[in-house]
Amino acid sequence: MTVRSLITRVESFPVAPRWLFVRIETDDGLVGWGEASLEGYADVVRAAVDQFSAYLVGRDPGPIEDHWQVLTKSQFYRGGAVLASAVSGIDQALWDLKGRRLGVPVHDLLGGPVRDRIRAYGWVGGDDPAEVADHISAQIETGLTAVKMNASGRMNLNGSVAELDGVVSRVASAREVLGPDRDVAVDLHGRFTVATARRLAPMLEPLHPFFIEEPVVPENTHMIGRVADATSIPIAAGERLYSRQEFLPALQAGVSIVQPDLSHAGGISEVRRIASLAETFDALLAPHCPLGPLALAACLQIAFATPNHLIQEQSIGIHYNAGAEVLDYVVDKAPLAFENGCFPLLTGPGLGIEIDEKAVREASARWERWQNPVWRHADGSMAEW
Repeated sequence: MTVRSLITRVESFPVAPRWLFVRIETDDGLVGWGEASLEGYADVVRAAVDQFSAYLVGRDPGPIEDHWQVLTKSQFYRGGAVLASAVSGIDQALWDLKGRRLGVPVHDLLGGPVRDRIRAYGWVGGDDPAEVADHISAQIETGLTAVKMNASGRMNLNGSVAELDGVVSRVASAREVLGPDRDVAVDLHGRFTVATARRLAPMLEPLHPFFIEEPVVPENTHMIGRVADATSIPIAAGERLYSRQEFLPALQAGVSIVQPDLSHAGGISEVRRIASLAETFDALLAPHCPLGPLALAACLQIAFATPNHLIQEQSIGIHYNAGAEVLDYVVDKAPLAFENGCFPLLTGPGLGIEIDEKAVREASARWERWQNPVWRHADGSMAEW
């Protein structure tokens, strides 16, 4: 194997609002960026990136697949959100490096684009959705043709009549604003039991949601088929699944749309394999991405080269982004600007965006740890967030 360059430094930068960026530099001055954001665990993932750097420094960045295999499988204990997120950020940065060295976008290295634009959707309503109609109107003004909303806030274990009616009412309000030519997806966020999700789904069918997302928590993936069998609405899941092996039972159970996160599920290398696995089940890819610009750019590179890609989540203006916005860390905002509700083809080398390194380093120096809220039921027991 001919060594063209060597990795000299691997750095990671936790930045507002809740992201972790990875920077890999080679001895000839080339730099690649990736995103290893694991919301609420940035400092833990940063330690994992640092441990992986001991292996990477001094090696050729070129054999990405071999690095992925070593980082994910060479140690006796493997897998899980933290290690998978660390590998994801490193993997993205290595693909970014390779594309920059060759002067081509990553999607060219994955076989070339199969489309020239990527449809996107935006979030509305926040954690506990209210006033969704106004939020949707604002998203429509940006040109988006699809939105996603949380079905509910804190949800009682068995779902009261009032809670279920409230979900239907909010989705109906969204449908009224969107009309028949735009789409609304409904995220159950793992807040529902299987039984309650089975009760709710048929109630939503007349409103034609684009999909129902994460009807049960990921540890209950083996039961998701009971929800899929109860409704004609497509079921989406996967933001908290981290490998092909974890997606397999979801696909076998009837999930129609897989949602791996490029910053959690092994980066570009593993998500392209998850997409291929999904294709064998006639399922579509819609990557999870309420994250930063690097995660979004990595998602788009996959999307342009993946035949069964459906739509792309993005977090520009999302309610989580307190203290910084997606485009605050890029030099040129144009590559990630919407055109008629879509992202245009990324043509720049690597991930196709240029990171403002000075802004990243300054933001990292001001880092304050982010944690999601802890919710409780009326009886004091913990509630799913």
